[in-house]
Amino acid sequence: KLEWTTDDPVWVEQWPLPSEKLTVLKQLVEEQLKKGNIVPSTSDWNSPVFAIRKPVTDRWRLLHDLRTVNKVIKDMGPLQPGFPSPTMLHRNWQLAVLDIKDCFFHIPWMSWAPTIPLHPDDAPRFAFSIPTINQGEPKLRYHWRVLPQGMKNSPSICQWYVASLLSPVRQSHPQATIYHYMDDILVCAPTDNLLRLALNDTTEALRSAGFELQESKVQCLLPWKYLGLQIGLQTMRPQKVSINLPIWTLNDAQHLCGAINWVRLLLGLTNEDLDPLFNLLKGGDDLTAPRSLTPEAKEALEKVSKAISSRQAHRRDPELPFSFIILGESANLHGLIFQWREKPQKEKTQPEGTDSGDPLLIIECVFLGQQRPKRITTPQELVASLIVKGRAQIWELAGCDFTCIHIPIKFKFGQLTQAWIDNLMSNTEALQLALDSYAGEISIHKPQHKLFNDMTPYVLKLESVQSKVPRKALTVFTDVSGSSHKSVVTWQNPETLQWESDIKVVEGSPQIAELDAVVRAFGRFSCPFNLVTDSAYVAGVISRIELAVLQEVAHPTLFSLLSDLRTLVSYREHPFYVLHVRSHTDLPGF
Repeated sequence: KLEWTTDDPVWVEQWPLPSEKLTVLKQLVEEQLKKGNIVPSTSDWNSPVFAIRKPVTDRWRLLHDLRTVNKVIKDMGPLQPGFPSPTMLHRNWQLAVLDIKDCFFHIPWMSWAPTIPLHPDDAPRFAFSIPTINQGEPKLRYHWRVLPQGMKNSPSICQWYVASLLSPVRQSHPQATIYHYMDDILVCAPTDNLLRLALNDTTEALRSAGFELQESKVQCLLPWKYLGLQIGLQTMRPQKVSINLPIWTLNDAQHLCGAINWVRLLLGLTNEDLDPLFNLLKGGDDLTAPRSLTPEAKEALEKVSKAISSRQAHRRDPELPFSFIILGESANLHGLIFQWREKPQKEKTQPEGTDSGDPLLIIECVFLGQQRPKRITTPQELVASLIVKGRAQIWELAGCDFTCIHIPIKFKFGQLTQAWIDNLMSNTEALQLALDSYAGEISIHKPQHKLFNDMTPYVLKLESVQSKVPRKALTVFTDVSGSSHKSVVTWQNPETLQWESDIKVVEGSPQIAELDAVVRAFGRFSCPFNLVTDSAYVAGVISRIELAVLQEVAHPTLFSLLSDLRTLVSYREHPFYVLHVRSHTDLPGF
């Protein structure tokens, strides 16, 4: 039963139709009446209907304009917010893929499946009238008894209904894997006999409920095509993706990025690889706004094309645990979920879709979002975010945790020991939260594989250049004037004992002026020094800026100052100390 925001009748008057379409409409209504999908009605609800010809055919389709009715129906919410990953299919198990015909009614040009009845209390609200010529006779009125095309909750209801049909089949065949997404059904089993039994029961359950299966789309031989992928016995790769679409508008760019996002987790395309394409989506939300491919975007498309033709993912080995590895550098950090075979046995024959005995089984890549929640993100926070996302992903995919998380970092000075790692973990709250309840192994080494060897290891500077205690060194003060916009750096020359200063007029907010002063101080003094500031904002920025990843901001001056400060602090050799004081009060700073 549907939930409604109001019980007040919704009546949208039926518009006139030309005689040709009116004749066709009457024929279509008569067909539905004979099937029992509609009944005569006296409902006080009404929405327009019309007939439209299907493209490239002589067939017509009856459409019901339910936009106004949809506004007073409460959303059911998505029952399946994502699609099942075929990487979780067991290696070497046979498959069958089915397609349910006319399963979803919100998709243009699809008809009704007479198998999902409306609740008797809801049915009269989906009423319509057949217009007449010159009001020569009373209008004939009907309402739907089954789920109508165009009702916004039809997809969710249909998913629920199909799932209820497949549930007994899953219970009867616990060894088989049955994936159901939208109108696509995949059946996978360890033996041909079990596959045949599970497939027969699946098709019988659907057909007995009145669903029609498209025989031409039943796939029983490899390679199987499912959810945009071409699946073999052990590996899978994307089907041909339309990436050479003409880009004229924002809507075109959205379609392009959507098609690439669909397969990027299997291809390992990083945010840096796709940034030029994602940049096309910026600049307002008008779908007709002009867009064109920049040279950088064209180069990114070439990378996508190469990845589609050369990369592949793998079906899981049920005998192997899952591992996770951090890859990339700085802002381009990403993760990889994988399995590792210590001594793979190369098969004598290599059917299509096998992996030639490679010890590395790539399951899925993990990427951080294009937009980060913080303006300044430390390297430790980036690693922690990837671990959190990776663990959540493997829980969702396989219902288990990793047995090993590889963080193949390289110490900037000297040898990296486990003691350093333990110290890093104990002093980084983000990593502690990311590894909460984790019982597996943390490794600072990477498996020996060409894919990992070709990548530059992540450099983690464990010894911060910022001191936690004051230094016996020069003391530098910064301050600003809100009225005159003066940004001041002052210090006592240790040789002459004279006070010197660097004064600059900086337009903008006091934070901008304070930040400008600090950037000038770090640029002037490469020797050890103590910095005293009354800006809590600046003191906080300095404490997080070392080797951090910056989120681009709309204020160009601010972003430029942050970038300069990051460079000056990150590549500084001599230590410094920052002291925050609260000006004009007796309260301590931090």
